Amino acid sequence: MKPKRPTPQRDLFGVHLSELLNPEHPLYILAEQIDWQQFDAVIDQCYADELGRPGVNTRLMVGLMYLKYAFNESDESVVARWVENPYWQFFCGCQYMQHELPIDPSMMSKWRKRVGADRLQKLREVTISTGLAMKAIQPKELDRVNVDTTVQEKAIAFPTDARLYHKMRLALVRRAQALRIDLRQSYRFVGKRTLFKQHRYAHARQMKRAAKMTRKMKTLLGRVVRDIERKARKIKGQVCDEPLRELLALAHRLLAQERDSKNKLYSVHAPEVECIAKGKAHKRYEFGCKASVATTSRGNWIVGAQALHGNPYDGHTLQDALEQIERLTARSPNDVMVDQGYRGHNYTGSATVHVVRTISQKASRAMRRMLKRRAAVEPTIGHLKSDNRLSRNHLAGKAGDQINTLLAAAGYNLRKLLRWVIFSTVFVLLRRLQGAFGHQIAGDNPPLNLAID
Repeated sequence: MKPKRPTPQRDLFGVHLSELLNPEHPLYILAEQIDWQQFDAVIDQCYADELGRPGVNTRLMVGLMYLKYAFNESDESVVARWVENPYWQFFCGCQYMQHELPIDPSMMSKWRKRVGADRLQKLREVTISTGLAMKAIQPKELDRVNVDTTVQEKAIAFPTDARLYHKMRLALVRRAQALRIDLRQSYRFVGKRTLFKQHRYAHARQMKRAAKMTRKMKTLLGRVVRDIERKARKIKGQVCDEPLRELLALAHRLLAQERDSKNKLYSVHAPEVECIAKGKAHKRYEFGCKASVATTSRGNWIVGAQALHGNPYDGHTLQDALEQIERLTARSPNDVMVDQGYRGHNYTGSATVHVVRTISQKASRAMRRMLKRRAAVEPTIGHLKSDNRLSRNHLAGKAGDQINTLLAAAGYNLRKLLRWVIFSTVFVLLRRLQGAFGHQIAGDNPPLNLAID
């Protein structure tokens, strides 16, 4: 059933939050500026009209998602801090102070899965439209964008052969015991002791002994796989239980892969993880998926962000990145600045793509400044990773990669809007002071000349 809309009903003994809070607080101002009704039309499509329990209030869930990614909180911590912070409650649409958790933290994950990545793009789109309405973003800023890719790492342990064999055997034994399959042996203690020996031999640089332990763990996994395949219930030659069948397929994939194999398995619980080498000196390999980020050249507002699976070549992602910008901003950029990783790109639109190499001295001053601004996307990616939860993704599956990327971009834009509100408030205050003491300032001191970047 569709979420219920809160009715504006006055509490006889309660004090309205708008009467308690400071109306000049950035979250208060931003809560009044965002058009929250846009989310109702999009998210109501996920619910039935009449049947079932009513869904959670849409503004509450959208506000919690904004706050989580803007302030780098987990599902549990954002709900706990919501109870303590009246400004967060007002931002989420509450009229009176609440002293209990609004939802169970597990509902955040269920709500994300239900809404999906396509509809959650509305959260990032609204941050751009709100910035345009508040004049924090000038429309001409959308004419020039910088595009780059990074790696969104998955929350997995560093994949080694011994650890993967151990984790796969544990997953198979756990599922077989749940199905009451009587295994000949689970190798619970032998496998754990063998894994410890492998780690200690590898740490002592006794690589032949470590390799021997790794081969033993592979043998133990093969025995468990064959034992389950003999005893599991089958229909027409296939294992009946779908989760067990998927685990067996992953186990065969793991047992067959070699050092130079393609499409290798790097995690048991996240088989979609890929190994990506970006040429970093301090981190040769990263395990996750690529993420494309597009920012405005002048203000560094994120106008496009998406997760890319399959480890595609950077130049082959430019077409989708610019099409996403056109969908979210309803306009096509004129100039696109990219690095040399985009040579041989597949873009065929009307925008001019500048692959920044060595900037020629024959170029005009304005062109040189525009091309130098391409590097501004790098600190934006750094902030996304350090402040907005892009560095380590804890959401499951390929859909989780997409959702985490776009919500991180929405949280980044929300932080920029909050900073813009603070600076604009200070700007207005100083202008008032200049007007009040103008006769004193006009004497010897020059007038104030303030600008907001």
